[in-house]
Amino acid sequence: MKAKTLGLVHTSATLVPVFQKLCSDYLPGVNVFNIVDDSLIKDVISRNELTKLTSRRVVDHVASAEAAGADFILVTCSSIGAAIEAAAALTGVPVLRVDQPMADLAVKTGKKIGVIATLPTTLGPTSDLVKRRAAIAGKEIELTSTLCEGAFEALMGGQPEKHDEMVAKALIELSTKVDVIVLAQASMSRVVDGLPDTEKRVPILASPTLAIQHIADLFK
Repeated sequence: MKAKTLGLVHTSATLVPVFQKLCSDYLPGVNVFNIVDDSLIKDVISRNELTKLTSRRVVDHVASAEAAGADFILVTCSSIGAAIEAAAALTGVPVLRVDQPMADLAVKTGKKIGVIATLPTTLGPTSDLVKRRAAIAGKEIELTSTLCEGAFEALMGGQPEKHDEMVAKALIELSTKVDVIVLAQASMSRVVDGLPDTEKRVPILASPTLAIQHIADLFK
């Protein structure tokens, strides 16, 4: 049987090694290739929205991944979710946005769902996805969205400790109000690893591992 090929489309080169390790762990024997274009997320952040032009470029990258022989395409950025869904409708192979398996698990886990982000451009799309996945599942939920204002700027400004401190504080506070927390950005998952067990009152979900596990299940 011919080996499967997974195409990964990233908006940050820092995610390549993260997914390389996950694919090695969960998708042995699967051919994996990466397409990286960090100008996509830079454009979304600078304009504070996903524009039609950027959406079209996302669609083009997904088409390139299909042309390169991908049997399945995973796009690893939550901020461009709407463009990923548009691309999926135009592509002959399955296309998955990285946060969908995480949103589905959150909906299954509890009624009160918290979504946390350091960028408003990511908070909106992920919150919207959770609501839509809950509707598809026929489940009523209560959504609490939290933006860690200033944390992303601290990270970009070379102050990762300040970023981690702000995110940790927000996570601890949010965990007292909800049944499960969704991390809108994969970059926040390392903060969870540093939290003491006593502060992890509820499940805290990150998208990369859940997405790759989902694909591994589909490939069985």
